[in-house]
Amino acid sequence: MICMVASGCTGGIMTDRKDCTGTGLTVMVTGGTGYVGSWVVKQLLEQGHHVRLSVRNLQAADKYAHLQRIADNSAGTLHPFAADLRHEGAFDAAVQGADAVIHMASPFRLKIADAQTDLIEPAVQGTRNVLQAATRSGSVKKVVLTSSVAAIYGDARDMQDQGLEQFSEAHFNHTSNINHQPYSYSKTLAEKLAWELHENQSQWQLAVINPGFVMGSLLSPRSHSESLTFMRNMLSGKLAAGAPDLRFALVDVRDVADAHVAAMTESRARGRYIVVNKVMSVLQMAQIIERLFPGKFHLPKKTAPKILLYLTGWLFGLTTRYIKNNVGYALAFDNRRSIRELGLHYHPVENTFRDMVKSMQKQGLIKA
Repeated sequence: MICMVASGCTGGIMTDRKDCTGTGLTVMVTGGTGYVGSWVVKQLLEQGHHVRLSVRNLQAADKYAHLQRIADNSAGTLHPFAADLRHEGAFDAAVQGADAVIHMASPFRLKIADAQTDLIEPAVQGTRNVLQAATRSGSVKKVVLTSSVAAIYGDARDMQDQGLEQFSEAHFNHTSNINHQPYSYSKTLAEKLAWELHENQSQWQLAVINPGFVMGSLLSPRSHSESLTFMRNMLSGKLAAGAPDLRFALVDVRDVADAHVAAMTESRARGRYIVVNKVMSVLQMAQIIERLFPGKFHLPKKTAPKILLYLTGWLFGLTTRYIKNNVGYALAFDNRRSIRELGLHYHPVENTFRDMVKSMQKQGLIKA
């Protein structure tokens, strides 16, 4: 079901024969057209909730057409509205009367021109504008924020330096800055601001999802994610000379969506949730893909020496400091809270990789 509106359902112009009534919650969602966001919106619609979807341009309907098709066959309704993260008050009308807010919009790019402009300002200003709108609404009772494990740690060696066996929700990234790991820094600043805004009001509860490196199938060929870039590099043979000795905290995109929806609907869900299935090295990931698609892709079969990465890492946007503090270090996370309180049942990583590769082939992002 689709309701095209400029500022929520009330007073909006209905272009669908169905109305906006129903028993589901009204949820304002930012970043809902993205890789993770599309899965979150899909779940919300299929569960009968009424989604107010923020987009940059209402006229660019092709960017959310895949969600409209889902809405047409779902119990929930879709209400796109135009808003800019950096504009104060841009979300006020859309949040008015909403029951919950899921704020996922935040830039995730490793190759940037200016960290302050491209990463930090939209992440921090967007969080402030969306959460302040939630407070002004008078109706929002739950806010779910998409953060990252990047807000929990900066470099893999942080675990060793802090004498930890694994990271938990109690830890915050304190080693990233605007010059080193600026994306991680932006996520840390945005999440800390969210907690500050939460403490200064009593209307809504805050649940923060801290996912790892998100992998899995995509719903739209227009999805842009560093996860997809990484997988394309892996499958195309760019790492064939040797896999960097890096470890990633992997999680299926569908599990991340489950976590967001559960955090919104579970009244006891509040605080931070690490959403990570398993930590794996790049070589281990390549070995699984080779077993799933034998001989199909030019995958790495060995680990590249760290010294070689100092010479070639720039080709992949890896700085000398990043290589020094991350290559060769162990990584571990405690995900028990997500299982216990959000009821997550993580997809096997084999299913995650199989479904991701097949969906990328289907969407024309890699050669079938």
